Amino acid sequence: MVDAHRTFVIVGGGLAGAKAAETLRSEGFTGRVILIGDERDHPYERPPLSKAYLTGEAERDSLFVHAPSWYAEAEVELHLGQPAVSIDREAKAVTLGDGARIHYDNLLLATGAEPRRLDVPGTDLAGVHHLRRLAHAERLRGVLASRGTENGHLVIAGAGWIGLEVAAAARGYGLEVTVIEPDPTPLHAVLGPQMGEFFADLHRDHGVRFHFGARLTRIVGEDGMVQAVETDDGEEHPAHEVLAAIGAAPRVGLARAAGLDLAARGGGIAVDDAFRTSDPHIFAAGDVAALQHPLLGMRLRVEHWANALNSGPSVARAMLGQQVSYDRVPYFFSDQYDLGMEYSGWAPPGSYDEVVVRGDPGKREFVAFWLREGTVLAGMNANVWDVAEPVQRLIRSGRPVERHRLTDPGVPLDSLA
Repeated sequence: MVDAHRTFVIVGGGLAGAKAAETLRSEGFTGRVILIGDERDHPYERPPLSKAYLTGEAERDSLFVHAPSWYAEAEVELHLGQPAVSIDREAKAVTLGDGARIHYDNLLLATGAEPRRLDVPGTDLAGVHHLRRLAHAERLRGVLASRGTENGHLVIAGAGWIGLEVAAAARGYGLEVTVIEPDPTPLHAVLGPQMGEFFADLHRDHGVRFHFGARLTRIVGEDGMVQAVETDDGEEHPAHEVLAAIGAAPRVGLARAAGLDLAARGGGIAVDDAFRTSDPHIFAAGDVAALQHPLLGMRLRVEHWANALNSGPSVARAMLGQQVSYDRVPYFFSDQYDLGMEYSGWAPPGSYDEVVVRGDPGKREFVAFWLREGTVLAGMNANVWDVAEPVQRLIRSGRPVERHRLTDPGVPLDSLA
């Protein structure tokens, strides 16, 4: 079929969807491109929501993937503030919330993820927050700025990346911060106890209080406002604001209702290495996609910015019929206080047998490596720059590395890959 007579529909107004639309045009696709997003804002990037935008270092206009005028110039049709509610696979049509029905030749689901909700009494009180969307960040930024002048107290449920980044932002505004986490360290399931304790020390040095080994069980309020939280070990913590940062769940409702295959572990829409779902005319990318990863040899769902940035162009090329095999090493970054870090690879609990370090964690300048039988599974550089690429080459090589050379800062990482 000639491109001009084909329609490609993208459901999801985030980074993956926007980059897919951009790539369809840059690759010469001349058919209709329709992007559907349930938020009224144009597609934007999410990392600043818990980093530079939340701290006030970045302004709203800097978040958007493209200038609003780009969509008309590129002839990308937008349906913003309008959710897709169903997919008719037989008719190859998407129905929107207002009843409009849009035909597609190929469909991309880039529906992302949504924050997990606290299932405890008191979540209906004013002062309970989630952070996933621009509207959430705008509200939280205003609250932190005002509470910071009042000696306000923020309690954060969850010591993952979002929880820690918001803790750092809140301390910058002057709030007292308590983080409640059932694991024994922050980021325990991601980094393990050694590096988790490093991040605990970083935040303690900036005045954050941790309450480990406990779960938030109740939010206490008066006159509709938060006053405190209770944990399952009987403790009570004062609070004016509460942030639920207990993870995110892939938004698979559309896919499930349409009968697409879902991943058995970790959720998400099951796709092959070219982002194809169980329907040959439907693709999935970004946070919602559970990709069969050719390098790692497993099905993997990655919720980070780099995955959305890179999977959007790749899935667009796959939709155009080009040969695609997405094997990028997972990558993410974080900024907390004066610490900047990058993490490359995949080393879930039980997959590695040791963590080794080059540099000095005490000075907060080091590179950590997660190893299995001497092979590098993942690496994290903290306040050490221009090493992410050699770290990723080490991971790709799949070859054991001599431990003493890996930990010696005098041995260039490039020479080991």
